[in-house]
Amino acid sequence: MAATITWEQLRELAAFRARQGCAVSLYMGLDPSIVPTPGDLASHTRSQLARAERQLDERRATLSHDERKALASDLERIEDWFGSEFSREGVRGVAAFAAELDDFFLSLALPWPVEDEPRIAQQLYLAPLVRIVGCGDGAVIAYVGRERGDVYRLCAGQLIPLADESADVPGRHDQGGWSQSRYERHVETIVDRHLRDVADALDRCVRRLRDVRVVLAGTEETRSGFEDLLAPETRAALVGWVAAEAHVDGPRLLEAARPLLDEWRAGREEELLARWRDEAARNGRAATGWEETLQAASDGRVELLLVQDGADRQAYVCPECGRAQAEDGSCPLDGSTLQEADTGLDLAVHQTLTHGGTVEVIGEEHRDLEPVGGLAALLRF
Repeated sequence: MAATITWEQLRELAAFRARQGCAVSLYMGLDPSIVPTPGDLASHTRSQLARAERQLDERRATLSHDERKALASDLERIEDWFGSEFSREGVRGVAAFAAELDDFFLSLALPWPVEDEPRIAQQLYLAPLVRIVGCGDGAVIAYVGRERGDVYRLCAGQLIPLADESADVPGRHDQGGWSQSRYERHVETIVDRHLRDVADALDRCVRRLRDVRVVLAGTEETRSGFEDLLAPETRAALVGWVAAEAHVDGPRLLEAARPLLDEWRAGREEELLARWRDEAARNGRAATGWEETLQAASDGRVELLLVQDGADRQAYVCPECGRAQAEDGSCPLDGSTLQEADTGLDLAVHQTLTHGGTVEVIGEEHRDLEPVGGLAALLRF
């Protein structure tokens, strides 16, 4: 089953630095149209491992015999994992990290596609993962009906049940010896109690999970008045409603909710960009462009890194203190000669995560960051 990636997990990975030699980071996309069969998967895996081996050969002169041997063993371990432990169910991509000399190995089956990319470096390559965190994962989706009352959380592209408050409600025409009006009042009392139970369950889930988005699904009949039963914090987290019949299953419920979550995400991007533009215009808590943003990230001032999807450039890092710069030269803190980083974006991501910040990848529908090279930030101070 695909894994859910969290900011806490990414921060832990960003803190890793190989004490001896280097670590392997391997990303593989598993689009069914490109890698449809087990045989194709095996061939694709060998191809990406061969790319990693070529990178190892390029670094051979800078590594000791033991370090080269350990990296070769890391590649073998990743290959063995694919052959013996990997399950493709619900998986659209894979990230594998290995550093034998540091006794480190982690494999992540991902619910979202990634580009094929092997990397060998002291730090783990994390930039592809920041695009996955926040892609709707963590949202709460609830079906609210006269009888059905299910609460789910979106994890790794699937709906995971959190609560089931479904109830047996008598049919409208099964009154037996009851008078029609008395029977209908009895049924509506049961329905009202059921809806209150669903609202209470949803409130508990939102309080426990904190800072989540909520999508409600149901018919127009049950929508009216239900929001009034919710706690204020749950109403504040509500993204909206989608129409769905009582028999809808999990995948179709998620399919119905996805456009609302995408719309919310686009709105969030607009709000963040507007906040950044306002702060930058008055020289407030904002960084603009690669030079300013890398400096702020190195100083631990970045609250939220804003990255235009696909943006990257050359950047440099101090081998002693880890400080990042957009231009080559020497470290302003200790005078060390800077080294070229494998990727400027990953350097910015590491600096942000290790100091407790987060990253927002801005979709192609918003082009506000293009004039500044695709990188900016909202700052703590």
